[in-house]
Amino acid sequence: MFPFPNLPDRPRRGSDDGYSTEAVAVIATLVILAVGALALISDAVLGWAESISLG
Repeated sequence: MFPFPNLPDRPRRGSDDGYSTEAVAVIATLVILAVGALALISDAVLGWAESISLG
Protein backbone atom coordinates (compact mmCIF):
# COMPACT_ATOMS: atom_id res chain seq x y z
CA MET A 1 0.00 0.00 0.00
CA PHE A 2 2.70 2.51 1.04
CA PRO A 3 6.08 2.31 -0.69
CA PHE A 4 8.06 3.04 2.53
CA PRO A 5 6.28 1.45 5.49
CA ASN A 6 9.23 1.83 7.89
CA LEU A 7 9.44 5.62 7.72
CA PRO A 8 8.11 7.41 10.81
CA ASP A 9 4.91 9.38 10.48
CA ARG A 10 5.61 13.05 10.03
CA PRO A 11 3.19 15.72 11.23
CA ARG A 12 1.29 17.53 8.54
CA ARG A 13 1.70 21.24 8.06
CA GLY A 14 -1.23 23.13 9.49
CA SER A 15 -2.68 20.09 11.20
CA ASP A 16 -5.82 20.62 13.25
CA ASP A 17 -4.44 19.35 16.53
CA GLY A 18 -5.96 20.61 19.76
CA TYR A 19 -9.44 21.41 20.97
CA SER A 20 -12.14 23.00 18.87
CA THR A 21 -13.64 26.35 19.80
CA GLU A 22 -16.88 24.66 20.79
CA ALA A 23 -15.07 22.26 23.12
CA VAL A 24 -13.25 25.15 24.80
CA ALA A 25 -16.55 27.02 25.25
CA VAL A 26 -18.22 23.96 26.78
CA ILE A 27 -15.28 23.32 29.12
CA ALA A 28 -15.23 26.98 30.21
CA THR A 29 -18.97 26.88 30.88
CA LEU A 30 -18.62 23.72 32.96
CA VAL A 31 -15.78 25.25 34.96
CA ILE A 32 -17.84 28.38 35.67
CA LEU A 33 -20.81 26.26 36.76
CA ALA A 34 -18.58 24.14 39.00
CA VAL A 35 -17.10 27.23 40.68
CA GLY A 36 -20.62 28.58 41.23
CA ALA A 37 -21.73 25.28 42.74
CA LEU A 38 -18.73 25.29 45.08
CA ALA A 39 -19.56 28.84 46.15
CA LEU A 40 -23.14 27.85 46.98
CA ILE A 41 -22.08 24.73 48.84
CA SER A 42 -19.37 26.53 50.82
CA ASP A 43 -21.82 29.31 51.74
CA ALA A 44 -24.31 26.73 53.02
CA VAL A 45 -21.65 24.83 54.96
CA LEU A 46 -20.26 28.00 56.53
CA GLY A 47 -23.77 29.10 57.53
CA TRP A 48 -24.37 25.72 59.13
CA ALA A 49 -20.99 25.78 60.90
CA GLU A 50 -21.60 29.27 62.31
CA SER A 51 -24.89 28.13 63.80
CA ILE A 52 -23.18 25.51 65.98
CA SER A 53 -23.04 26.60 69.61
CA LEU A 54 -19.92 25.51 71.46
CA GLY A 55 -20.90 26.76 74.87
